[in-house]
Amino acid sequence: MKVDSTNWEILQCLQDNARLSNAEIGRMVGLSSPAVAERIKKMEDYGILEGYKAEVSYTKTGYQLKAVITLKAFMGRLKPFMIKVTEFREVLNCYRITGNENIIMEVVLRDQIHLQEFIDRLITYGEVKTHIILSNLIENNPIKDKNDLN
Repeated sequence: MKVDSTNWEILQCLQDNARLSNAEIGRMVGLSSPAVAERIKKMEDYGILEGYKAEVSYTKTGYQLKAVITLKAFMGRLKPFMIKVTEFREVLNCYRITGNENIIMEVVLRDQIHLQEFIDRLITYGEVKTHIILSNLIENNPIKDKNDLN
């Protein structure tokens, strides 16, 4: 499926606010509500639109720290870690990466004691580096039309 300029406009609307009605999106992009619904359905069917989610404030839900943690796995410990990490409730995102480290995770933690306990669970798998996030400069930036990038 080709993502044309109108589809990009619809995607931009949904990335800005996924709760917009088809009628509201239609007014913004110059289409009828049924035409918007049809385009959205096609983008869902093709996997361009992967889902919709609520954004939740980690600080207002009791977490004081957000951190990026990298792991350089010990020999033979990467595969066991990749299985175990799915059980860690603190992990928001986890990526297997290239470079000196094998894993990078974005985590939320209640406090410094929780951070220490979490690191203690990780160090059996490898060398850990922790970077506490002080503020967000860009977060959940919408994906843009590759043809509009300068």
